[in-house]
Amino acid sequence: MRDTADTPSGTVSLAWDGPSDATYIAVLAPGAGGGMDSRFMGALAAGIANAGVRVCRFNFSYLEQGRRSPDRAPVLEDTYRAVVAHVRARHSGPLVLGGKSMGGRIASHLVASGEQADGLFFLGYPLHPPARPERMRDAHLYSIEVPLLFVEGTRDPFCPLETLASVRGRLRAANELVVIEDGNHSLEVRKSSGRTTHEAWAEASNAVSGWLKSLIAPN
Repeated sequence: MRDTADTPSGTVSLAWDGPSDATYIAVLAPGAGGGMDSRFMGALAAGIANAGVRVCRFNFSYLEQGRRSPDRAPVLEDTYRAVVAHVRARHSGPLVLGGKSMGGRIASHLVASGEQADGLFFLGYPLHPPARPERMRDAHLYSIEVPLLFVEGTRDPFCPLETLASVRGRLRAANELVVIEDGNHSLEVRKSSGRTTHEAWAEASNAVSGWLKSLIAPN
């Protein structure tokens, strides 16, 4: 189902996947290089939705306006925050926020600044630009208290696993890591891995849906 949401920087497009009466709701934001209809976003949303989760994916306003360069972080955050309000007005129940790369990072900034959520999931969290470990994007993560899920590829130059291990060891929040063997920043794998990229993406979507359900399962 297609939808729109009003944000401070204009109207943005949304897409809903999964059952409308689902208990679990996940907001899935895109990375800087693609929108909600990229192959990655479509495959991950479908995989999570097939597990019975309601998924809302959306475009940031710069994409709606035909621009390639992302807006400044405050604009991205305001857009994501408006989408969350739109989702909450239509669905009650447990809600997790996340996204691919930049989209997941912006979700984490929202929660660090007080936005309510039952958890955060990251698909290729951009800890630092490739080969620039001095430009870490981790400071706000240490104030977050809701559970976190990192889904990371072993070939991701934005998030070396040894660097992530150091960050995870200092987090206040409960956190889990799912490693996609041979995955790059978009969790794509090479033929030599013995499986297809779509199979790797299925691993990622299964990780998110399984984590979400275990997170809010009845005691």
